[in-house]
Amino acid sequence: MSLARTYLVSGIVPRLNTNATSSAVRSIIATRRLLSSSPCSHAQHAGGNKLPSGLESRLEERLAAIQELQREGFRGPEDYSKGPSALDKAVHIFFFTEIIRGMWVVLEQFFRPPYTIMYPFEKGPLSPRFRGEHALRRYPSGEERCIACKLCEAICPAQAITIESEARQDGSRKTTKYDIDMTKCIYCGFCAEACPVDAIVETQNQEFSTETREELLYNKEKLLANGDRAEAEIAANLHADHLYR
Repeated sequence: MSLARTYLVSGIVPRLNTNATSSAVRSIIATRRLLSSSPCSHAQHAGGNKLPSGLESRLEERLAAIQELQREGFRGPEDYSKGPSALDKAVHIFFFTEIIRGMWVVLEQFFRPPYTIMYPFEKGPLSPRFRGEHALRRYPSGEERCIACKLCEAICPAQAITIESEARQDGSRKTTKYDIDMTKCIYCGFCAEACPVDAIVETQNQEFSTETREELLYNKEKLLANGDRAEAEIAANLHADHLYR
């Protein structure tokens, strides 16, 4: 036997993968038996008909791997003989059963209450943790809560907050400038979480679209006005969420 058949087997065997079927296993075994039993007339092979040691070891490894897959339940491609018959497929195709089932689902939903709401005349519920438009709060006495610690400015990942402060007569600090660039804000809520006195919060207002970019540059007066307008709502939301903080 010539070396061409040996090289052919050596080229086929390494490409065996987990998609090999039982027929592939049988063909490999038959090829192995053929190689081991075929007489060879070449003088350089007169010493015997055995496979080269490297090829023999690789073939053994591939056969062992395929047998292991078969023991674990691998059976190659899916057996379609157990699926629907040709008659069943023809019935589904010619009688449009899939379309009929889809129309039945639509008919069922037709008699149920609608899931949609007529926004903006109807609005869905919002979580107390909803993060919307920003606001600055005051104490019941009217004093500003912000103590100019600048933690919100430091923690803001978008760097949308700018604060300037000065000292009061009693030694405490107050803000002289509190600006938020709402075009940069990502509404992460880090500023509200970092504030030690709950001065900066995010309200449930989500309807604050504008016609110009400049209207989304909030200053201290704008933020305080938002807080004064929604103080009752802000206090109720903070109280509803205080158990989880």
